[in-house]
Amino acid sequence: MAIADLASYIDHTQLRPEATAEQVQLLCDEARQYGFAAVCIAPCYVQLAVERLGPGTMVKVATVVGFPLGYQHAKVKLLETHQAIADGASEIDVVMNISAFKSGKYKEVESELSDLANFCHLNNAELKVIIETALLTSEEIEKACAICAAAGVDYVKTSTGFASAGATLENVRLMRRVLPATMKIKAAGGIKTFADAEALIRAGADRLGCSASIQIVDHE
Repeated sequence: MAIADLASYIDHTQLRPEATAEQVQLLCDEARQYGFAAVCIAPCYVQLAVERLGPGTMVKVATVVGFPLGYQHAKVKLLETHQAIADGASEIDVVMNISAFKSGKYKEVESELSDLANFCHLNNAELKVIIETALLTSEEIEKACAICAAAGVDYVKTSTGFASAGATLENVRLMRRVLPATMKIKAAGGIKTFADAEALIRAGADRLGCSASIQIVDHE
């Protein structure tokens, strides 16, 4: 795979709690230089990222909602999403309510995600749902994917990067097998090398969340 092709799969990510405004600005500059698909940054920096990237950019601004644990009230997640889109985000990465899911409250989880997906789509934004695969069995991953499909979300994302493990080839292959062909997959967490990235794309990932993006595309 060519470097430019790989770069177009990457969400250049900076979600560390100690990240500074200057680091976010640098992230945006790097995303423009390398042709990354998006920057993924904290909600408080969405406006800064939009301004830094400037008009006419092909780089999208993604941010997180209900991050990283997912158990905020559904109304709070909707409010976060509203503010993020108002600030200029065009992609929302929301953490599924894993506690509700583990408690068997599947209709509640689906309803929350459906409301978020509908709101995003009315505002020309895409919704990526983080299911945190490190906390789920294979059967639970299948169920979470089914819920996401029923809710009409755009992407199912493997991981926050804050759990015990990130994306694995096995889980991405499983997700690709059970999700409708129209739904996309974002793999995130622990992607460190060009080979890692290429393998995940071959396994079925449509987007990669990476903090080591430059090292990956530069083969460092």
